Amino acid sequence: MTPSAVITEVRQLIQDTRVTYRYSDIVLLGFINQIIKRMVVIRPDLFSVIADISTTANVVLQSTPTDSLRLVEIFQVKNGDAITEVSRDTLDQTYPGWVNEPSGFPVNFMRHVRNPNKFFVYPRPSSGVVLVGEYVQIPSDYGLSDTIGIPNAYLPAIVDGTIYLAESVDNEHVNSGRAKMYQESFMRNLDVGLQARVITDTEQGGLEPKQVI
Repeated sequence: MTPSAVITEVRQLIQDTRVTYRYSDIVLLGFINQIIKRMVVIRPDLFSVIADISTTANVVLQSTPTDSLRLVEIFQVKNGDAITEVSRDTLDQTYPGWVNEPSGFPVNFMRHVRNPNKFFVYPRPSSGVVLVGEYVQIPSDYGLSDTIGIPNAYLPAIVDGTIYLAESVDNEHVNSGRAKMYQESFMRNLDVGLQARVITDTEQGGLEPKQVI
């Protein structure tokens, strides 16, 4: 799926297919990039990546990469052992001296509850330690021929969102309700995909054990 493919669908639906376009490709590309940025916030799960996360040596507080919206998980030290998530409150209460332990290879990580792009590790990493983790990546702006890094099934959502922005520019379409209609369709498409995860991503189709017959 590329922005060019999205633009082709958008032009058909807004009847902008004449030689002299109402909206140029560059304008529509700007709308597409805006919509994708909104999708990152609404459905961050669609933009998660598994990648190396470099650490700062000898400190317990670490940061995700600069293109991160939020941390999802830390899995392991690269080429090393797994890292287990624990509660920082519990560790602080049971062993307050953990922050002063000698540096080495982390065995635990803790989320920073007030900053989704920060996390703590125990023990603090020695120089050169790299972690393998998952985080929500904010994509750079796409060009017309770039591949949009989410499943093709979300093409209709991007089309609807782009039309919503395009029609919002025109007061006539705002007054007629077309912009609002496409905005609602955009949100529904994203919401339905999220609801489907209950069926596909949990045991017994999302039913609690007591509900299984």
